[in-house]
Amino acid sequence: MKMKAVFFPGDKKVEVRHVEVPTPGSGEVLVQMKASAICRSDMSLYYGTSVFEGTKTGLMVPGHEPAGVITQVGEGVSKFQEGDRVAVYLALGCGECAHCKSGYKMFCKEFKCIGFDAHGGDADYMVVPAENCMRIPDEMSFVTAAVSTDAVGTLYHAQKRLGISGRDKLVIFGMGPMGAAGVMVAHALGATVIAVDMIDERLEMAKELGADYIINGKNANVQEEISRITNGLGADAAIDCSGSPFAQNDALDCVRAHGRVAFVGESKETTIHPSPQLIRKQVTLIGSWYFPIQEYEEIAEFIVRKNLPVEKLVTHKFKLEEAETAFRLFDERKTEKAVFVWE
Repeated sequence: MKMKAVFFPGDKKVEVRHVEVPTPGSGEVLVQMKASAICRSDMSLYYGTSVFEGTKTGLMVPGHEPAGVITQVGEGVSKFQEGDRVAVYLALGCGECAHCKSGYKMFCKEFKCIGFDAHGGDADYMVVPAENCMRIPDEMSFVTAAVSTDAVGTLYHAQKRLGISGRDKLVIFGMGPMGAAGVMVAHALGATVIAVDMIDERLEMAKELGADYIINGKNANVQEEISRITNGLGADAAIDCSGSPFAQNDALDCVRAHGRVAFVGESKETTIHPSPQLIRKQVTLIGSWYFPIQEYEEIAEFIVRKNLPVEKLVTHKFKLEEAETAFRLFDERKTEKAVFVWE
């Protein structure tokens, strides 16, 4: 049986090919895709500059934020059955080391990433280890499930680690899909949320998602505005989702003594000033990347219980046949979160 799947030959080329539907092996399941979200990190595959070995050949199907229905189970799979609705955890590990056992599969020495080192969800079907499947509640749509993994899951985990609550004034820098998801989570946790970006449309969306204050860094002094909003005390916590060195420094500068900061946006290099920004304020700075797999049940329950409007993050939906258009528009930043959907 044949299926459609996306491939990136490199240099912004996109091909939708007809290939054989894969067969699940021992411990694996076949998932029929219902939603697969596009992420900014997919762009390295699109350009052909990815550092992941499996993607340099252009032979891997992308898509690391998939959700769908199990249609076939392999030998030895007992916890899942045909018809189960699942989202897929992107990190593959050895399953035996302390990191895998703790749920943080992405720290495994043998870490491989679905959609980069193994076939992802931009196809009609995908095969994954059953242990990477995460049940989704009946009330949750497949589009919400796909977006709940990377964007919402990552920001939920970061805020859990920062201990964000209704006591906090939290600044979030970068209102792409990650930052917007962070606003939604923080609002649901009861925090006062200050959203910072350079694009008015993104800030308007942040307001819709629950931001109490918005600051456009293009035409306002970010530090002065945050100081004004916090009555000169500084924010309790800050999260950078942009990866911009300016925003990372702003995040460290805007928090009060004993403030907490998380860096979520990927960044190769940033110059910071440890004495005034960290040491003399006794600031806690964490890096936060994805979430441990067992936390997904809690994340999904939180989304449903708080009725988070996750689908508001999605500005465009595409059919798989429209992959070339989808990735071109995403690359040109004419979409925010974009998702492939199947009827």
